Amino acid sequence: MGKTIDVVSLYPKDMNIYGDSGNVLTIRRRLELYGYEPRIHQYNQGDDWPDHVDLILGGGGQDTGQKKIIDDFFGRAELLRSLAADGTPMLMICGLYQLFGEYFETVDGTRLDGIGIIKAHTVGRDVRMIGNLVEHSEQFGDVIGYENHSGQTFLGEGVQPLGRVDQDGRGNNGDDHTEGARVHNVIGTYMHGSLLPKNPAISDFLIATAVERRYGSFDKIDQTPEQAAELVRLDAVAANARKAAAARPR
Repeated sequence: MGKTIDVVSLYPKDMNIYGDSGNVLTIRRRLELYGYEPRIHQYNQGDDWPDHVDLILGGGGQDTGQKKIIDDFFGRAELLRSLAADGTPMLMICGLYQLFGEYFETVDGTRLDGIGIIKAHTVGRDVRMIGNLVEHSEQFGDVIGYENHSGQTFLGEGVQPLGRVDQDGRGNNGDDHTEGARVHNVIGTYMHGSLLPKNPAISDFLIATAVERRYGSFDKIDQTPEQAAELVRLDAVAANARKAAAARPR
C-alpha cells in the first residue's frame, strides 16, 4: 500500500446535510488514485481524537445538529485552532463554516459563539439563499456548488473570500458579492452539492497540501496507468456536472 494520509470527517452524524459526505468519498478516492492510503477517522462527539491528522473535512447541519455538537466542539477548539495555525488543510461547509467564525446571531437575537479560526460573523435572516452557484476564485478558477442558507456571513478586515459571485442576493451575505473564506489552509464555504466531486482543483489542493506537510512533497510515483486513467475519467465527469449545474441556477 502507499503512504498513509489521515483524514478526519468532523461530526458526520450531525453535520452532514445536502450530500456533504460526498466530500469525504472524493478525498478518499482521489488519494487512492494518486497511490496513497487514506485512513478515514469519523469523529463524532465523545470519540477519541486520532493520534495523527493530515486533513479535516466538516459539513453543514441544521440548528439541532449544531446544538448537539457544540459542547464537544468547544472542547476541541484549542486543538482545531492549533492545527489551523500550523497549516493543516481543512474544508468546512455551511454550519461548520459558521462555527469556525467568531459568532452566529440567530434571528431571535440569541448569540452562539464560534471558535474564531475565521475572523467573520454570521447573522440569521428570514430569507434563504438557495440554488446552484458559480463563483470566481483566483486559485481554483470557477468554483461550482449549491448554497442553501439563511445565515448571512460578514468577513472581517483582511479575510480573503474563497471567491466572488456576480449576482446580488447570493454568496456570504447577498450584498458584498463574496463567498466563503480562506485562512491559512482552511477553506470555509456555503457550497454544498457536494462541492469536491465537481471541483477537482480544490480536492487536489487539499490532498497536495496534506501530503506535502507529512512527506515533504506530493509525488505520484506509485500511481498505476489505470489509476491515472480513472482520474482523467473522474475529471471528465466533474466537468459535465459543472456544466449542468452552471446552466441551472435554481
